[in-house]
Amino acid sequence: MGQSLVSLLVHVVFSTKNRVKLIRPETEQELYPYMCGILRNHASPRLAINGTADHIHMLISLSKNIGLADLMEDVKKDSSKWIKTQGAGYKNFHWQDGYAGLSIGQSGVPQVKKYIARQKEHHKKARFQDELIALLKKYEIDYDERYIWT
Repeated sequence: MGQSLVSLLVHVVFSTKNRVKLIRPETEQELYPYMCGILRNHASPRLAINGTADHIHMLISLSKNIGLADLMEDVKKDSSKWIKTQGAGYKNFHWQDGYAGLSIGQSGVPQVKKYIARQKEHHKKARFQDELIALLKKYEIDYDERYIWT
């Protein structure tokens, strides 16, 4: 084959350090586009992004030219630097160290987009910790709960 053709769709979830509720609605309106710009710069466009005050969900089309770990390092590092410029209340802002990266097929895109769009409604009833554990179990990802929340 003369060229590399890929479809790498990934549902990514990560939270603020210690799940501190720092993502305010007014900041969220600028944070998400900022993160989308980082993704675009890596040829990994977002298909959906949303979250709550303590965590974010993104559905991305991962470029064939970057690994997910490198992409997430840039997204988190650059957005953390940006958010710290948004006022004194953000000077100690940090993302958690890790993330969950869940692969999906093209047929799952509408369902994941809908799930991401409804995050604020969903978390009126469910804690982030319970949501993440349920996702890890659904995708059969082994984890050690001693380290998952750092």
